[in-house]
Amino acid sequence: MTFIIRQMLENDITFVQEIARTSWHHTYEGIIPRDIQDRFLQMAYSSNRLTQRFTTSLFLVAIVDESLVGFANFSNVTHGEAELLAIYLHPDSQGSGIGSALLQRGLNMLPSLSSLFVCVAKENTIVYQAK
Repeated sequence: MTFIIRQMLENDITFVQEIARTSWHHTYEGIIPRDIQDRFLQMAYSSNRLTQRFTTSLFLVAIVDESLVGFANFSNVTHGEAELLAIYLHPDSQGSGIGSALLQRGLNMLPSLSSLFVCVAKENTIVYQAK
C-alpha cells in the first residue's frame, strides 16, 4: 500500500474530524459510552481546536489514494520530552503500517527528543498485525 505522510493543513480539518469520530466509535465501543465519546469529540476536534493544534504542535496526516486515512498529533518537545497526544486511523486502514509510519515520522521530526509519553485507555486492547 502506498501512502503519503505530511503535515496537516487547514483544509484537512473536516477529514480529521471524520477520522476521529469513526475511529473513536470503533475503538471505544463498549469502553466509553457513546454520548461521552461524542461530547469529547465535539470539544477536542472542533474546527477552532484543530486549527490551534495544527498551528502550535506537530500534527501529521496520512493519505492513501488522495483520501485522508489517519493522523497523529505530538506535543512540542520540552526538556527532551514530548507526548503523543493522538494517533488514529480509519478502521479499514488499521494494521497496514500507516500508524507505525506516522509515529516514526513524528519521532524523526521532533527536535532533541529523548522521551515520548503515550497514554492509552487500559481497556483498549486492540492489537493489529501488519497486513
